[in-house]
Amino acid sequence: MIKKYYFINKLDTKYIDNQNKETIIIYRNYRSKKPDEKLILKIKEYCKKKRNKFYWSNDIKLAIRLDLDGAYIPSFNTSFKHLSYSFKKDFKIIGSAHNIKEIKIKELQKCSEIFLSPLFLTKKYKTFLGIIRFNLITNKFKKKFVALGGIKKSNFIKLLMLNIVGFAGISMFKKKAPKKGPFK
Repeated sequence: MIKKYYFINKLDTKYIDNQNKETIIIYRNYRSKKPDEKLILKIKEYCKKKRNKFYWSNDIKLAIRLDLDGAYIPSFNTSFKHLSYSFKKDFKIIGSAHNIKEIKIKELQKCSEIFLSPLFLTKKYKTFLGIIRFNLITNKFKKKFVALGGIKKSNFIKLLMLNIVGFAGISMFKKKAPKKGPFK
């Protein structure tokens, strides 16, 4: 089954409620300087109640301390400090990349899955990988990849042509999670 990762930047339960229990919730909010631990714990408990895994972005030490399911390392984070941390066996570290150099950094950071973006055209990025370039890049590595960027209903079926273990997004998940095909 294909994994689904939903990025949130606030607790909005109606969007989490729309997801099935296999959807992994990643909280990333780069606007606030200091993490609101009470909010993180509130989201953690809500996700636990809904049986969704919950990952914190860009602060592995905090994710370990708050006993979250994992941590997400954004492409701009090139730190290796976390390699000296000890954490529970099922704690996952995932990360994102935009090019081969960043993929190699994520490999060295011991990310179990790498989000490669942008797959399709987005408002944020003027260039995108597309299906062919995405597959050419991912086939060079023995890592698990997750598609990210510009995924919407109109291009959703194209994910079947990719060498991926999952897909991630924001706006795609604000609607009901897809229930048909391999993306259940």
